Amino acid sequence: MDLSIVDLSPVPDGGTATDAYANTVDAAQQAERLGYTRFWVAEHHGMANTLAGTTPEVLLGHLAAETDEIRLGSGAVLLNHYSPYKVAEVFGALDGLAPGRIDAGLGRANGSPAADQALGTERHVQNPDEDHAEKIEAVVSHLYDEFPDGHAYADLSIPSSGATPPTPWTLGSSPSSAALAGELGLRYCFAAFIRPQFAEYAFEDYREAFTPAESAGGIDEPEGIVALNAVCAETDEEAARLRAVAEASYKRMQRGVVGTTPSVEEAIDELGGVPDPTPATLDDDEWPRAISGSPETLAGLFEQLTDRVGVDEVMVQHVVSDHEDALRSHELLAEGVGLTPR
Repeated sequence: MDLSIVDLSPVPDGGTATDAYANTVDAAQQAERLGYTRFWVAEHHGMANTLAGTTPEVLLGHLAAETDEIRLGSGAVLLNHYSPYKVAEVFGALDGLAPGRIDAGLGRANGSPAADQALGTERHVQNPDEDHAEKIEAVVSHLYDEFPDGHAYADLSIPSSGATPPTPWTLGSSPSSAALAGELGLRYCFAAFIRPQFAEYAFEDYREAFTPAESAGGIDEPEGIVALNAVCAETDEEAARLRAVAEASYKRMQRGVVGTTPSVEEAIDELGGVPDPTPATLDDDEWPRAISGSPETLAGLFEQLTDRVGVDEVMVQHVVSDHEDALRSHELLAEGVGLTPR
């Protein structure tokens, strides 16, 4: 099994964006040493005092200089906010900085009305899926120089290393995004930490809709990643204690409090106690929003969940208040899954 990481650049309690970015670099370098396949960074807007991951294109440029081998990418760049040509130029430049190891993770999401207005984003389009598909196709066409002769964009060029162009991925958390990825013949990553109840349906729709791509950026057979919220510790009980942060954060979101991360102690207090450990074996209809456990427990859970959706790569996302706990979790996960260090 391949293991990867998506990092949101959370701002430490009492810290700044500078501290958040330093922690992200630290996590990427550790992931490279441990043998993780890829390291992606996210894009969120309007909550930079708690999540500094607003501009993956900037952070990826820095990570390119601070790493040597691990694949780097966006999880995701929110394409509804931007021109496809500009996005392609950004990823072409990143390819120039880190030849042959850039993933262009393409997604969409609306933030608050104020953030979307400030970004100049049209919140209401006539056909959102069609609009998104057209933008993804345009990015891929720019990256792989595939606009036909006579097209208005045929003579436009973007930066390139001359090696393998950035690999396009379609990201989403719904069956509609999965079907779109399948129709385009692109790789697909499903965010099960957002809507776990749709994970199996999404990958079914992806495979049913899959059509081999004519584009050089596409694939001949379905290829996917499932992204899970997971935290690891030496024991199931200690890991459940750390998972309290994710559980309390989700409850805050349900109350409309977005982007805040409690400490472990605050989370346990808000929940009224430490959550029960995640069972080593899940029921067939059970897919928790967040899971936790020892290395052995999580390795088994990853096998169960990837088997359900038919993929062999897990992208780990977590909500952990302490950076050292986050690094230790990644280290233990690598041991549990049996990654080969670089």
